[in-house]
Parts: sequence; C-alpha cells; structure tokens
Amino acid sequence: MDSSWLMVTFLIVILLVGGSILFLIGYGRKGGSQLDQERYRRSWLTIERQLVRHQEASFHLVVLNADKLLDQALKQRGFKGETMGDRMKAAKQSWTSANNIWTAHKLRNRIAHETDVRIDYDTVRRALAAYKQALKDVGAI
Repeated sequence: MDSSWLMVTFLIVILLVGGSILFLIGYGRKGGSQLDQERYRRSWLTIERQLVRHQEASFHLVVLNADKLLDQALKQRGFKGETMGDRMKAAKQSWTSANNIWTAHKLRNRIAHETDVRIDYDTVRRALAAYKQALKDVGAI
C-alpha cells in the first residue's frame, strides 16, 4: 500500500509542476498583462475624430498619436525593445499585415524627423487602418 501511495503522490506532483510550467509558457507567449480594451478603444476613437479631411495639420497629429498608442500597447503587453521598431520586431508573430504596420510606422518617422512632409488624406486613412489592425492584433481593441 505504501508504494502505491508514493506513486500517486509522485504523479500528482509531476502533474502540478508540469501544469505550472505550461501555464508560465502560455503566459509568456501572450507577452504580459491584459490590456484595458475600453481605455484603448476610447483613445482610438479620439484619434479618429481628430482627423479632418481638409486640415493637413490633423493628418500629422493622428499618425503620431496612433503610433504612440500602439507603442503603449506593445510596452504594456511586455514586448521588449529599446525602440518602438524593436518592439514591433518582437511582436512580428502578432501582425496580420506586417507590411502595412511597418509602412505606417515609417510614415510616422518621416513626419517626426523630416521637415515639410506632405501627405494626403488617403495615405493617412491607410495608415490609420494599419494602426487599428495592429491594435487589434495585440489585443488592445
């Protein structure tokens, strides 16, 4: 009877340890904490409302704000990296369309680092669509 009790105890310990390891691996793949989707949705709606078709200054503002919102989500999800580009690379398995989000981020970099950047409304709408999908991809909205 002692050996069967010892065997059952051993199996229970193995199951508990194995379950804990699987939980930690699964948690690590998700990248960290859950995001407050309602807060991200409100922020996203604010960004979309800031876009005004015939006000070019709003074009720059919404791209910068959308990029910033995605970066916050990446950080909160636990994607590592010194720069947003590094965090985007760390999240590469999450992207539905990596090309679209990288194009949007490059547009943000042009706006932030070059003078006299001219962009049209349709380009901004495509960038916003990419940011919105990326936010969905990481579970922010």
